[in-house]
Amino acid sequence: MAKGKVITVAQQKGGSGKTTLAVNLGVMLARAGHSVAFLDTDPQGSLGRWFMTRHAEGRADGMEFSTASAWGVGYEVGKLRDMAEFVLIDTPPKADSDLRPALRAADLVVVPVASSHVDLWATDGVLDLARRESCPVLVVLNRARAGTRLGTEIEALTRELDAHVAQTQIANRVAYAETLGQGRAGIEGARSPAIRAESEALLAELRTHLTEA
Repeated sequence: MAKGKVITVAQQKGGSGKTTLAVNLGVMLARAGHSVAFLDTDPQGSLGRWFMTRHAEGRADGMEFSTASAWGVGYEVGKLRDMAEFVLIDTPPKADSDLRPALRAADLVVVPVASSHVDLWATDGVLDLARRESCPVLVVLNRARAGTRLGTEIEALTRELDAHVAQTQIANRVAYAETLGQGRAGIEGARSPAIRAESEALLAELRTHLTEA
């Protein structure tokens, strides 16, 4: 089997929705028939708690999970790439040398940006580190507030970044938070047509960027 593709989700500001995005991308890939592994490098351990909740419900078939501190990322990724077609890494909310191993291992770095100026400002550090490691980057407007003045302003400013920005936006929906606590993804909750549409559209963009990377 070919080595799995590695997707690192990174943002130096907490509350950007990194774990939620990693979970939803992983589940969408699994639903598309791919084997998926999750690697939690955030000491907070939210991804691990999500996975264990999912495992307890018998919903983790075709999925693997591991944890690692910064220095152990390369070793764990090496193992997981042999076990799964896709490896998703959730990282701590910081942009320093501890993040570099997760960036270095990535075939694609996904950077979520929530609808606030503070979140947008925090993106610079991650983009700078990713450039130093020569990592392809896809910025995703997450927890977006379409139709609001703030949302429109943040979208416009985000598209001025020196990075690829996904056309798909992930809206600020309660369903994403609710399903996370249940060991599920948004698409497995209320099955909202809007959630399905944005999840499938983002997955299609992700595949395109992985092919080009």
